[in-house]
Amino acid sequence: MGIKEVGAEELVKAGLDVEEAKTVEKGLKEAIIAAAGGSSGGLNQPELWRQLTARQRLLKPSHPHSVHQLLYYSVYEHYNGPPLYWFPSLDEAKRTNLGRLMESHASKLLGDAYKDPITSFTLFHNFTVQNPDVYWSLVLKELSVQFRRVPKCILDTCDRSKHGGEWLPGSVLNIAECCILPSAYPRKPDDGLAIVWRDEDNDSHVNQITLQELREQVMLVANALDSIFSKGDAIAIVMPMTITAVVIYLAIILAGFVVVSIADSFAAKEIATRLRVSRAKAIFTQDFIARGGRKYQLYSRIIEALPVKAIVVPASRTDVDVQLRNQDISWKDFLSSVVHLSRPNYYYPVYLPIDSTTNILFSSGTTGDPKAIPWTQLSPIRCAADSWAHVDVQHGDVVCWPTNLGWVMGPILLYSCFLTGATLALYNGSPLDHAFGKFVQDAGVTILGTVPSLVKAWKTTNCMEGLNWTNIRAFASTGEASNVDDDLWLSSRAFYKPIVECCGGTELASSYIQGSLLQPQAFGAFSSPSMTTSFVILDEHGVPYPNDQACVGEVGLFPLYMGATDRLLNADHEKVYFRGMPIYKGMQLRKHGDVIKRMTGGYFIVQGRADDTMNLGGIKTSSVEIERVCNQVDESILETAAVSTAPASGGPEQLAIFVVLKKGFNTDLGRLKMLFLKAIQSNLNPLFKVSLVKIVPEFPRTASNKLLRRVLRDQLKRELHVQSKI
Repeated sequence: MGIKEVGAEELVKAGLDVEEAKTVEKGLKEAIIAAAGGSSGGLNQPELWRQLTARQRLLKPSHPHSVHQLLYYSVYEHYNGPPLYWFPSLDEAKRTNLGRLMESHASKLLGDAYKDPITSFTLFHNFTVQNPDVYWSLVLKELSVQFRRVPKCILDTCDRSKHGGEWLPGSVLNIAECCILPSAYPRKPDDGLAIVWRDEDNDSHVNQITLQELREQVMLVANALDSIFSKGDAIAIVMPMTITAVVIYLAIILAGFVVVSIADSFAAKEIATRLRVSRAKAIFTQDFIARGGRKYQLYSRIIEALPVKAIVVPASRTDVDVQLRNQDISWKDFLSSVVHLSRPNYYYPVYLPIDSTTNILFSSGTTGDPKAIPWTQLSPIRCAADSWAHVDVQHGDVVCWPTNLGWVMGPILLYSCFLTGATLALYNGSPLDHAFGKFVQDAGVTILGTVPSLVKAWKTTNCMEGLNWTNIRAFASTGEASNVDDDLWLSSRAFYKPIVECCGGTELASSYIQGSLLQPQAFGAFSSPSMTTSFVILDEHGVPYPNDQACVGEVGLFPLYMGATDRLLNADHEKVYFRGMPIYKGMQLRKHGDVIKRMTGGYFIVQGRADDTMNLGGIKTSSVEIERVCNQVDESILETAAVSTAPASGGPEQLAIFVVLKKGFNTDLGRLKMLFLKAIQSNLNPLFKVSLVKIVPEFPRTASNKLLRRVLRDQLKRELHVQSKI
């Protein structure tokens, strides 16, 4: 339906009462006139959407999602290009972190070519790629990075054996100290809020801790660590991301030890693997995890793993609620080991070179041992700088992102708050229900991070109904490809605030491609490489496409990437990230493994991993591209997964669509297959065929919630094998 055909009657059918429908209809007609320039000429669709959302705020969070869908899809009917939903104003742009930096310095750096932060964003980004030393020298002054010994330079590329160069050579610091010290700029006073948090069993109170109180707790734990461990020891954390976990994380690094990050969702065998690979000397954990009034054992999984010492934190009482092994120690006894000190809450930090390992993280590990990825002191600087520049995390922001220290977003969240002067918001409970949303409301969260599957769950269950999220000024999303309709729902909860898409990796300590608050945004799309980052899109022969050409291919990163790894603990770094990659402009490109689509206008869509591409009838396509089309064909569909494989007897790859239905729905497989076939052939390629459709209760996923298409592909092979025998 075209937007000019939408009137009060259609709005009532979508869920509005009659009076509200008339109000919206009146505003819609006014917006259509404004977007057409006051004439009956052609309609500027992005301008019309801006009129409806930014100017008039005609669409409200309280309106049914069906109303938002009706107007959004009607506005952008037959639109050619990525439909834009958010547009920066010049005043807003100048108040962002990056906008302020550009206003202060870009005119000197770019001369008369500089106009303003919006008009000149691409020009300035290109400047940062060509002059990363200039950009990083400016950004380092914006973050709470205090060197004990200043770097000799920003970037040294003399050593040709180091593809990524040497960043901040000669510098010495303690990055945890930078997190807990007060500073005038960025504004981070001792009495400012460092962390706010809530436990799920108490929805009436938001707990708070100041920066000074946080520092004293971190230093107390650092002193206790010194009474047990030797400098450089690796110490694991396997517990929910509570305030205690954050204190432990910072204390380990402050005292010159190395954090081993392990997600608390892992089974004992997976925990054991990570302890073995990292050679951890001990592990911090909880006795159990409390969720929804139930207790889930955690300590029992730990003692099934390798027999290292465990320091056990109580989940809900003053002391642990389990019988400990002789070698283990309770949190209470651990802290009591320093009561004899004259100043137990004071600690002199251990200062180390910039390239010293502070944190060992792991890849998802879907096959074999997971890659052990060391973070140096560069990594926190990079992730905080990208949050500063792209998500615009500032002093005064309250940032919440449901995650865990075992996944890369845990440390990224921590450093993005403490190095910018923002407040970290933690919820100790499930993020899947109303109580989490109420915490977001009550804590005054201004930046909310998500993963797409979480947003889908919120939208499907309608669990956030009745909450006020209008304090949020930006969302962020990472982990997997976003769904346009789910993002439409999310953005509408806060009067269509932007969702900054982020895509990167643990080994990059950041996102190589992101959204930006200095550019208009499209749902599920990326608008720019991250600052100082450059990449090319490679065709099937490894040849880069021209930078202005719409195309699909595997991404190749330029290797001068501040914060990226230069080593792995249990794999050949050169082989994993560089071997077989083409040389371009005199540099060997770095492998990342994503397939991305560059659209007309310079926007990007990440179409999944190169391993998830498929060849259908001689044409390469991606699972994500097919899933985007299939997810929309019927209201009964919660999500789809597309995989393909060649039959054992040979022949072309056959496409299968696995489907999870919404609760309470049932549908005919034959009908679904016809709907998928029609949608794929109409939207992607008329030669594509669907060989199999299978409804499953849920998809197999990693502990970080990434879809395991490999498992589905194996299932497809078995299905085809059975069919061949019939």
